[in-house]
Amino acid sequence: MNKRISIAMVFLVALAMYGYSNPGDDGKVPVTTKSEEAKRDFLLGRSQLDHNDVHEARANFDKAIAADTGFALAYLYRSTCAATITEMERFAAKAGLHAEQVSEGERLIIRATEAQLTGDQGKAKELYDKLLAAYPRDERVHEYLAVFCANQLDHAGAVEHFKAAGVLNPDYAPVYNSLGYEYRSLGKYPEAEQAFKKYVALVPGDANPYDSYAELLMKEGKFDQSIENYNLALSKDPNFFSSKLGIAFDHLYMGKADQAAGELRAMIASARDESERRQARSGLVILYIDGGNTVMALQLIDSGVAESKKRNELRDEVQQLDMKGSVLEEAGRYAEAKEMYDREMAMIASSSLSPEIKEQYDDGKENSAAIFALETNDLTGARSHAAAYEKLVTNKPDAWRLRSLHQLYGRIALEAKEYEKAIEELQKSNLENAYNLYRIALAYRGKGDTAKAKEYCARAAHFYSLPDLGYSLIRLKAEKLLSMMNG
Repeated sequence: MNKRISIAMVFLVALAMYGYSNPGDDGKVPVTTKSEEAKRDFLLGRSQLDHNDVHEARANFDKAIAADTGFALAYLYRSTCAATITEMERFAAKAGLHAEQVSEGERLIIRATEAQLTGDQGKAKELYDKLLAAYPRDERVHEYLAVFCANQLDHAGAVEHFKAAGVLNPDYAPVYNSLGYEYRSLGKYPEAEQAFKKYVALVPGDANPYDSYAELLMKEGKFDQSIENYNLALSKDPNFFSSKLGIAFDHLYMGKADQAAGELRAMIASARDESERRQARSGLVILYIDGGNTVMALQLIDSGVAESKKRNELRDEVQQLDMKGSVLEEAGRYAEAKEMYDREMAMIASSSLSPEIKEQYDDGKENSAAIFALETNDLTGARSHAAAYEKLVTNKPDAWRLRSLHQLYGRIALEAKEYEKAIEELQKSNLENAYNLYRIALAYRGKGDTAKAKEYCARAAHFYSLPDLGYSLIRLKAEKLLSMMNG
């Protein structure tokens, strides 16, 4: 049967069974609901989300769901506004429950999201490709594909789809924001600046365009200009959280750690929801790690773990324990770090998480075992666990797992003083992790290539990002090594 005919038939059946829906004559994915009031609230919330008005969008998606408790797409969009991981998964699951009552396009979006959440990136890509084949004239469909590519670290692919969305709808402002970030990830800063300035021109009254441009300026080490643009964002929206966070980290990189810490404490106190509170707390943890204050960092992580436990937020608790393990590992407290990891695994195994999510965590055991072997100078054990991890990754490959495998092999080679192999492997790891840039610098230094060592050490030292654990662990070490190599 012709694909276009089959999609139309599915849509007509859904309309007859369920109620109002955008007829889709414009080539867009329909919005299926039995309530016109729900549809109005949903479209308003979606527009607000386009403008990064997350709290307002959340309220309107809740109203849409109240008016139509079977509104699948509203549940899905509500999941993107969630304050916690558990809340996000709950709304995404609700979308899945109603996915068979809606149009083919909506169903593909929901099922692709489910596949991503359960770690099946191959299936997600297959579903998104079907979606694009059915709705090639929908800019949001290209945006879905672009975001998927970006999440898989395929920034060139993301740029292609974001640009296609911009051609279809030149006034669709969020595309230029996303393009800016993708160009930044590719190291194409002039193109990123051009995209962000286009974003500003399209929605000059919004806070986010100035915030995004400020983040690029931070990345370039232009801290005063970055703060100026963050303040422009706050003049549009005094509650714009990420701009407050950006200013704090600009101050940190300017050598004003005490001022940055004060700003982050104020953000924790004034947070509007748990998402903001958690981000501000994590920012303060990372500031402490950056400054070498392990004691304060661990105390603050422990307070976050206690809060997550009180709210029964298992995934958040696990994330914080993982951070604690990384801090302990960097401090050379390997037995304690392993204890944190074992605690995480026990919690996950006894939880009510889905088998697919448990499998994702379980696959990481060999990776962690290899790292612990490496840290205790057991190269043979590290190689054995790495080989076992490679089999798991090969069985179900995705970009993040493949990069983590290359990172592991790079670390093993670096420890074994096999510098050429270390460089080869680490170049295939996630180079948006400043720690890997630092490891490459160490490998070039071990090899005797001082020029390349300086290049990568400078990239690591001057990574200048919003709160990032890997960067905080090596920023000052990279600066010190760079200074030493420069004489």
